[in-house]
Amino acid sequence: MSSNINTLLFDLDGTLINTNELIIASFTETLNHFCPGRFKREDIIPFIGPTLTDTFSSIDPKRVKEMIAFYRAYNWKNHDALVTQFDGVYETVQTLKQAGYKLAVVTTKKRDVVEKGLRLSNLEPFFEVVVTLDEVENAKPDPEPLVKALTQLGSVPEEAIMIGDSYHDILGGKNAGAKTAGVAWSIRGREFLESYHPDYMLEKMADLLNIVEIETFTEAKR
Repeated sequence: MSSNINTLLFDLDGTLINTNELIIASFTETLNHFCPGRFKREDIIPFIGPTLTDTFSSIDPKRVKEMIAFYRAYNWKNHDALVTQFDGVYETVQTLKQAGYKLAVVTTKKRDVVEKGLRLSNLEPFFEVVVTLDEVENAKPDPEPLVKALTQLGSVPEEAIMIGDSYHDILGGKNAGAKTAGVAWSIRGREFLESYHPDYMLEKMADLLNIVEIETFTEAKR
């Protein structure tokens, strides 16, 4: 369907690895500490996607640094216990890498915890470029991190798809001039993500293989 595509940019949290419960727990602990009784789980879900600075600035602009530090300490300590795998992600990314596609992670997280997540999920070897919050002035949906990844890969937007679980990923891809793919397993829900009109919607990560016209390992061996 997209024979001109040679580059795939992936968000990390909620797309490649299931960090939803870790993120919710980190926000819950932080907000219960700074704003006891004010936020429930359903209030926290919309915070998934934006940067911590954006989120905490909207809650208490005077204590943003304190809240971020508290959040990150809890998140780091509990990372490996709460992060899980999404079915089919490893196999799909491995297939794409072996087929010669250029792959990058583009995320709003800091590099140390990004690397921790990629190591835990055994995905680290597949990504030649990783652009984190530490390397940019402006996070998604600004196109800067996507453009940075494309430049490092030697790619252009017309050859790329941005894949993510947040509207920041979809808007970031559009702002950069790339195609976009939402993931139906987004914690915000498929319908919410579809309202931002991604070019594709993935029911499972392996659907990406059909979009770029690659056969799975099983089919290739037949």
